[in-house]
Amino acid sequence: MRHLLRRYFEFDRHGTDFRREVLGGLTTFATMSYIIVVNPAILAAAGIPIGPAMVATVLTALFGTLLMAFYAKRPFAIAPLMGENAFLAVTVVQILGLPWQQALAAVFTAGVLFTVLTVARIRQWLVDAVPPGLRYSFAAGIGLFLTFIGLHQSGIVTAGAAGAPVQMGRLDSPPVLVALFGFLLTVALMILGVRGAILLGILVTTAVAYLAGVGTAPASLLSSPPSLAPILWKLDFSHFWSVGFLSVALITFVMAFVDTLGTLIGVSSRAGFLDARGNLPQIERPMLADALATTFAAAVGTTTAGAYIESAAGVEAGGRTGFAALVTALCFVLALFFAPLVAAIPPQACGPALMVVGVLMVEAVVRIQFSDPTELVPAFTTITLMSFTFNIGVGMTAGFLLYPFCKLLAGRARELHSGLWVLAALSLLFYLFYPYH
Repeated sequence: MRHLLRRYFEFDRHGTDFRREVLGGLTTFATMSYIIVVNPAILAAAGIPIGPAMVATVLTALFGTLLMAFYAKRPFAIAPLMGENAFLAVTVVQILGLPWQQALAAVFTAGVLFTVLTVARIRQWLVDAVPPGLRYSFAAGIGLFLTFIGLHQSGIVTAGAAGAPVQMGRLDSPPVLVALFGFLLTVALMILGVRGAILLGILVTTAVAYLAGVGTAPASLLSSPPSLAPILWKLDFSHFWSVGFLSVALITFVMAFVDTLGTLIGVSSRAGFLDARGNLPQIERPMLADALATTFAAAVGTTTAGAYIESAAGVEAGGRTGFAALVTALCFVLALFFAPLVAAIPPQACGPALMVVGVLMVEAVVRIQFSDPTELVPAFTTITLMSFTFNIGVGMTAGFLLYPFCKLLAGRARELHSGLWVLAALSLLFYLFYPYH
């Protein structure tokens, strides 16, 4: 059996082994397990019941990550995307007033469109249109985005006041001290060359958090999954042709497209998966996995799904094949029954791990042509807006608009791939139809 798995997942070609893949899969799950609790909490604001939403979250992660494991054979995990869930719950339901059933129908529509475009290889054509400079900016931007998430989760950076949106947290508080310990421990383990440094850092920091009274131990280890019936296939297409419905579907499509594209290219860059031209071979496979996962997600009652940037932590831990994704998927199966235990991992343990991964991913910035303003300005804008707007999609769409603008000004339009004009048009539509509030 082990021999068959080694051959199927091509361990030898990737220079990996079972130990590295298991560590990679466990690390990815540990860093993204918060979604099991956080996603239902956010969707509750839209009126979606928490218990069924938790089951939908886990099932979506399981479905998408298994597709990634066996079809795409990549060490990427899929789950409902952060940002998209808040967009649906707050902007679409609370501000625009669409019922959550209609909102999920819009997500389902976007998923079907994803699938059709992927099968027709149009998404592949669009991916090929992305220039190398922007590809590297995706990796660096995601690195800073992960770092910002980690700093905020840890309490090292907190929300500020008017004129100063963020500020330093209380470094003398136990939660922040635990997070700082976790960061320094993980860095020390990496410098010393300890295999599985990130996962080990999470586990040790979790234990220290409990000892320091920061974490809350679970009251029980096992729990029975709630029924999915209240939200299963509750899609409402009655307003399909309305402007509001189509606008939500379009924005969902653009956000999910650019988020997944950025994650796949950014994490692949760090993993060494990109070829000499900066392309990810057979990228249509992971893209189809996330397209089908988005369709599945809406059907079972949750929001847009896609490749998770936390997969970068698993890559750093050694994951290189779909077997790592399989390990992550199996962890989600267990999470259905051990949800209290998973929820007990404190943010002070996961935050430092994301910060360390961010440090490693920002290395891609050195590959950007700093001497060429037509390359530097779009890349810089992409990187900064990803973090400062707390939205990967906003940064990427800004880059797609600025890149052709800069090339046109320089009289170098011939350098532009025809597909980039389509990406620029989609990005413009994103900003035109986005429901600002």
